Parts: sequence; C-alpha cells; structure tokens
Amino acid sequence: MWPSPLRLTRGACALALVLAAALPARAFDTRATAAWVMDLSTDTVLLEKDSHRPLPPASMSKLMTIYMLFEALRDGRVTMDTTFAVSSRAKAMGGSTMFLNEGDRPTVAELIKGMIVNSGNDACVVVAEGLAGSEEAFARLATERARALGMQDTTLTNASGWPDPGHRMSMADLGILATRLIEDFPEHYPVFAETHFDYKNRAPANSRNRNPMLGLGIGADGLKTGHTQEAGYGLVGSAKQGDRRVVFVITGLGSDKERAEESERILNWAFRQFSLQTVAPQGREVAQAPVWLGDVPRVALVPAREVRVLVPAGQTGAVTARVDWQGPLQAPVAAGQIVGEMVVSVPGMPDTRVPVQVAQDVAPAGFLRRVGTAAGVLAGRVTGMLAF
Repeated sequence: MWPSPLRLTRGACALALVLAAALPARAFDTRATAAWVMDLSTDTVLLEKDSHRPLPPASMSKLMTIYMLFEALRDGRVTMDTTFAVSSRAKAMGGSTMFLNEGDRPTVAELIKGMIVNSGNDACVVVAEGLAGSEEAFARLATERARALGMQDTTLTNASGWPDPGHRMSMADLGILATRLIEDFPEHYPVFAETHFDYKNRAPANSRNRNPMLGLGIGADGLKTGHTQEAGYGLVGSAKQGDRRVVFVITGLGSDKERAEESERILNWAFRQFSLQTVAPQGREVAQAPVWLGDVPRVALVPAREVRVLVPAGQTGAVTARVDWQGPLQAPVAAGQIVGEMVVSVPGMPDTRVPVQVAQDVAPAGFLRRVGTAAGVLAGRVTGMLAF
C-alpha cells in the first residue's frame, strides 16, 4: 500500500542514477574515529564520519584478499579442493595465524576459514602467493581490483593488513567491499558467521572468531575485525533483521570491549530508529506518459524495482513522490525501456530514486492516427506530461 499521506507530482528531467546520500553524522554520536553505516535494503547511507579518509585498516583489509580468492573460485581458476604451498615467508608471519607449517598443503576451503575465523596472516600470504606468485604482485593486483570496484581511497601493500605506511583504506571503501562480498558471493558468505575453526587441531585457543557480534541474537553474520596499535580496534560488521540488512564499518576504538559495545549500539540504532516502508511494488503503474505517433495515445510507466524507503521513528512529515520523464515519448517504444525516474522524499532523509520503465510495447501509429495527431499539433492540442 502507498504510505499515507502520499502526494505524487509531475515534472521533467533526464534520467538520473540512483545516488546514496548520508544523514548528518550528528544523527548518531559514535565514539569511533571514523565510521560508515548503510542500510542495504534501500541503499541508504545512514552515517558517515570521516569515512573517506585513508586509514590503516589492520586485518579488516583481509576482506580484499578473501574477495580476490572468491573471484578465483567463481572464475574456475581454483576450486575448494585446490591446495596451495606454504612458504617460509608465510610460516614466519606473526600476529594472528592458523599455524601453518612449511610442508602443509592447505586447501582453498581451509584457507578461507583460516582467513575469516582465525584472521590468519599466514593464510593470507599463502593465498597471495598462490594466486599471484608473490605477495607484492598480489598487492598490486588487489589495489587495481579495488579501484575497479569503486574503492578510490584504497592502496594495498600486503595481503593481511600487516602495518605498513602505504597500506590504507577508507571506511567507505571497506563498506563497498563488504557489500560486494555479501551481494556477489552469497554462496560463500555464510562462512563469515562460523565461530570456530582449528586447522589440524593445532591451536584450540586461537580457534574462535573474534567478531563480538556473532551469537548475540541480533542477526549479525559477518564480517571482520581488525586491530593494530596504529589503527586501534575496528570492525566491518553486518546484520540482517527481517527484510533489512545493515552494513557498518568502525575504527579507532580503544579496546575490544569498546568495539563490541559500539558495534551493538550502532546496530540497535540503525534497526530501531528507522522503519522500512514499501511505496510501490515492482510493476505497479505509477504514471502514464503520452506517446507521439503511437498506436495508443499514452502508456503506463512502472518502477524498475520495488520502491522502498526508510522512515525515521516518530517522523510526522508526509512521504511525497513524483515521476519525472521527458516527453512525449516517441513511438515505437519497447516494454522495459527506461524513460525516467520516480523520486520519493521523506523529511530528514535522502531522496530515493528508482528508474521507471515503459510497461508495454507501443508500435507506430497507422496512417489515420498520424494524420489526426499532426492536425492536433497544428491546433495546439498536444498535452504535456500526465500525473498519476
């Protein structure tokens, strides 16, 4: 059903891309030094705090190594049973490890769990060397791939997030990466929710997933913690409740306890302070556009996808909408052709923009209709756009 009250206006503009704009950072006062929070169900950025500044990402940058390995799986370059060699460089990695030894031949499936659950620096080096020959070559490839994914604030010098002055990512970039992992690889994403992995029973004490959100009953199912002295404590997290999924990235917290508290505060705020409303189902007629020299005078316009918006708790302002297109449309037009956009406005929130498309084919008019239309033009009877 349409939210009430709803007002639909008319206008004309060129088709615009769907853009996400953030609410003011003051809407939530986070203790993190930098943060980014998005509602994936509506592509709405709920919070940005210094989110585009390149910062040391610590182990959160392992997500890029994981993404590169998932792509290799998708492309058929490796399988879950493919084994990689463990170099002396990989074995010598300090910090968090999955306790690999030279002579081991871990499978891709084991290395995925080693990187995600154990946060294994050694596993990341093994994957980097297995995919690119060396960690340095892998870092260059990963940086190039990150930029292609839209992560313009990312420069990687290693595969694990090991401290390095040139190894930097922004919180917004980590949010992009988390979103891509969730949406591009739904078959692999459940690994992020696994809580224990112990390679060959070598280190039961290090087998626990460090993500403090898992198991709290709030829908959390990923993704990656990070901590170094320079970066502080950070987390790339995600949770799903009902039809909504929220992804968030925080960094610069003072302790693992503070990180856990701040993560839970952010999720509670994101889910409880906004409600999801459906404005128009996919395929519902929202406007009619006149057709120039068509076999029918006008055609229905429908949204290209379901139109949903977030409404802040206690919001008393009206939800308004308009459908913009340039018209009249020129026959012939094809069903599914994008001709404009629907813009939905909620006070205090960024506008939601969804492309609108033609609902059915419209063929060119026959001779008599063309003559009648031409006469109408001469008589000044051509109308402008119609509002639904």
